[in-house]
Amino acid sequence: MRDQKLRFITLLTALLIFSFLFISLVSYFNAHKSISTQIKENTLPLTSDNIYSEIQRDLLKPILISSMMAKDTFVRDWIINGEDSQEDIIHYLQEIKKSYGAITSFFISEKTRIYYHPSGVLKKVDQSDVQDKWYFLSRDLPSSYEINVDIDTADKSSLTIFINHKVFDYTGEYIGIIGVGLSVDSTQTLIESYKQRYGRQVFFVDREGDVVLHGSSYNGVNNIKKAEGLSTSARKILSSRKSTVAFKTNNKNTYLDSRFIPEFNWHLIVTQQENEAELKIQNILISNLTFSLIASIVIIFLVNIIISSYQKKLETLATTDKLTGTSNRQIFDALFKQAHGHSKRNKLQLSAIMIDVDYFKKINDSHGHPAGDKVLQALAEVLKNSIRESDSLFRWGGEEFLILLPDSNVKTARRFAEKIRLKVAEMIFTLPPQSLPVTVSAGVASIGDTDTADDLISRADKALYSAKENGRNRVEQA
Repeated sequence: MRDQKLRFITLLTALLIFSFLFISLVSYFNAHKSISTQIKENTLPLTSDNIYSEIQRDLLKPILISSMMAKDTFVRDWIINGEDSQEDIIHYLQEIKKSYGAITSFFISEKTRIYYHPSGVLKKVDQSDVQDKWYFLSRDLPSSYEINVDIDTADKSSLTIFINHKVFDYTGEYIGIIGVGLSVDSTQTLIESYKQRYGRQVFFVDREGDVVLHGSSYNGVNNIKKAEGLSTSARKILSSRKSTVAFKTNNKNTYLDSRFIPEFNWHLIVTQQENEAELKIQNILISNLTFSLIASIVIIFLVNIIISSYQKKLETLATTDKLTGTSNRQIFDALFKQAHGHSKRNKLQLSAIMIDVDYFKKINDSHGHPAGDKVLQALAEVLKNSIRESDSLFRWGGEEFLILLPDSNVKTARRFAEKIRLKVAEMIFTLPPQSLPVTVSAGVASIGDTDTADDLISRADKALYSAKENGRNRVEQA
């Protein structure tokens, strides 16, 4: 029974651990896959869309300012009238810069090629001058404006984003380029703010993959073609207007969303590592495994208690007489072996008393079987209260009881049986509507050195038969 219980507990433990482990790991990998898909297909593209919209919004203001300047009647009239008072256009540029917070403002006349600046006249642009090529390129472009990143002519140490807008007279004839400039540093601060708000790395690359603009915390490579795990996808990114790729960096999944910004001629790159989401589901996995282990221990503990309880009940049912609560014949062999061994060690005899209720059939016939059951229960209580702790009491069958007495010779057993007989005879069994006297007969026997349990029972039974034959309510010795 115990071996079966141990096997069952072991099997249950293995099944619980396997089930919890399987469910936790499946949940982990499903969550991992779901998060990867969510980042790649939804979260990152949505973030990229938001950042792209914000960049367009932030660039729209200087474009609108440049457009307003190009259509300003003062500017066009001043140019058409021959650019007589240079102080007027310089003052105008100063006010634009001051009013709109631009880092610079400028105007270059097509007629005179003079470069006007809030600080004054800077120079005359020359097509042979490399630094002035931007003007002639912008002039020949089909679009009305362009965004250009270049060194500010007035401040050679400052990299500036220029909005170059064409100026036309009232007849549509080209007469110059006007616009404002934004500091690259301020744009970098803007990019860093995107990173802080969205928790993504944001930077720009040109058509060759060179990183041209990024936030202050950027610590990546100078060209995406050299990035670990990204070199194979770089061509796809640089040749597409919009793309999403996944790659590994330092054994960590990284997701990248890119889109081409024609105003800059750059690609906006937004990347996100899986670290935070991965850490969360790893913590969930650890929590699940810990909970599973605790749950398994609790379940096994409770199952063990329940099984032990049922086992005890089953053992009790298997070895105990239901009516009287005494031991039954099923457990006799085990208890006999134990009592016999104890007597041998103490070099004393083992004795047995076989007890039978006199005229029990008559009681059943006259008062019914329930009355007979009550007599047996009352007798069992008398016997339980009379025997020693080392003695064993059995309901042997019907109205017969057997008592095993270790360390007792036949004389001692007979005296003990006589006490029981007298005690029962003195009792009055109340069986409504009347009281009924009950007596018992007993046979006593002891086991010899070569005797078996069957020999002992047989002699006690024969002694009991003699007591019955000799008038009942008496004790006979084998």
